[in-house]
Amino acid sequence: MKNLSCALPHKVNNWETILWRKVIQNVNRLQRRIAKAVKEGRLAKAKALMYLVTKSFYAKLLAVLRVSTNKGGSTPGVDNIVWTNGEEKLKAARKLKSRGYKSKPLRRIYIPKKNGKMRPLSIPVISDRAMQTLHKIALDPMAESLADKNSYGFRPRRSCNDAVAGCFQILCRKISPQWIFEADIKACFDNIRHDWILKNIPVNKTILNEWLNAGYIEKKRLFPTEKGTPQGGTISPMIMNMVLDGLETEINKKFPRWKNKKVNFIRYADDFVITAISKEVITNEIIPLVTEFLMERGLELSPEKSKITNISDGFNFLSQNVRKFRGKLIIRPSKEAVQSFKDKIRKIINENRGIPAHALIRILNPVIRGWSNYHKGICAKRIFNRLGAFIYWQLKRWAKYQHGNKNRWWIFHRYFHDNHFTDQRITKNGTENHRLYRIGYVPIRYHVKVKAEANPFLPEFDEYFLNRTKRRADLAKECKQITTFMTSKASKNSRVTLRRVSLKSA
Repeated sequence: MKNLSCALPHKVNNWETILWRKVIQNVNRLQRRIAKAVKEGRLAKAKALMYLVTKSFYAKLLAVLRVSTNKGGSTPGVDNIVWTNGEEKLKAARKLKSRGYKSKPLRRIYIPKKNGKMRPLSIPVISDRAMQTLHKIALDPMAESLADKNSYGFRPRRSCNDAVAGCFQILCRKISPQWIFEADIKACFDNIRHDWILKNIPVNKTILNEWLNAGYIEKKRLFPTEKGTPQGGTISPMIMNMVLDGLETEINKKFPRWKNKKVNFIRYADDFVITAISKEVITNEIIPLVTEFLMERGLELSPEKSKITNISDGFNFLSQNVRKFRGKLIIRPSKEAVQSFKDKIRKIINENRGIPAHALIRILNPVIRGWSNYHKGICAKRIFNRLGAFIYWQLKRWAKYQHGNKNRWWIFHRYFHDNHFTDQRITKNGTENHRLYRIGYVPIRYHVKVKAEANPFLPEFDEYFLNRTKRRADLAKECKQITTFMTSKASKNSRVTLRRVSLKSA
């Protein structure tokens, strides 16, 4: 009966009994056909298939699922509506129709940036987010097939680590380019020209115009949006990528390989780096080309963040520092990223004084594990050890504050007796042992960059991505085994040391 309900979309009447594997398979089949049509140059066929996806009930179910289960699923728009149960989600999927569609204004909020300024964020209502996600599902295969090869931001199966690994491949050799242009676009999401988007983005023009001209509400006032795309919209990152796609092609046309000017291009979202053989090439040829390309789209380079540097001085890219020391390229976490991590750990510990140690461990572990997993693909072992010592002293102060009437030996045996910050919790099912994640024991495993031409929507790359996923799973398992071994070894050594100290004192 379940198979029948999923095979006939109009008979689906229960959100909990939907077979999501069947839904995803049907949507993926249409996406593959779109990617194949784009590869063969049949753009009219691809647009017809994209229209079919936007009318598919399977795609509508998947769009509602993604919107309601992501991190912003509980964040309402101006109507204060969120989908909390299956009946509301199923009803919303049936209401996703293009005919008579009207977009509602956006809710404007501000979030802090690293430099102390505030970044405007416009949040659509959840029904508009679902409609954007539906068209994003249809547009994704075409955008991926036409994207720049060395673009890594907001694309499936690509990450920041791939962009950093690309920098390593370009700059690691002795004959590599020595000059880098660090480019950043000023307010990229907020300044894109609407007429360029409507002319070049293959989405239903009526619906796209509704999103672009919806306006935003701030302090109970409605403001128009004459340019830009809402930064809180689900389809906005893809639109931004498609606006910037083509820059690498223009650079390759102007600087082909036979000219030997060592010009390379790597982009993540609106941040990109361009290498060259000399500073004059960047100043006289590259910057005018980039400026002209961006001006057509209503964008401009940020004079504050865009600069020219030599590889011996180093540059920061995606929270990592890339620099050559005596001819050897070393990539490490940037000083700003390390300081930000320290401030976050210090703030968590200071704000959670008075809670049990096992509760503090549950708060700290995801933060430490996430930061170390992001940076474990570069030369970060020494920094990991220093941060481990920093966390140890912060926790020691926390324990001293918790037990002001106890001496340091009591605190050591209570929390650090096996060379780890540990705690035990007695529950109905027995004793639970909680142990802090040791960042100093995380092994370094260098990241393998994804192939530039790899497309997850084409069947010829299925085996490549499958092997890549297996390799990453095996690597994660190996890192976990090494961390567990180092933890047990350190615990054993600490017990032996304690036993020797006790024998000497006796």
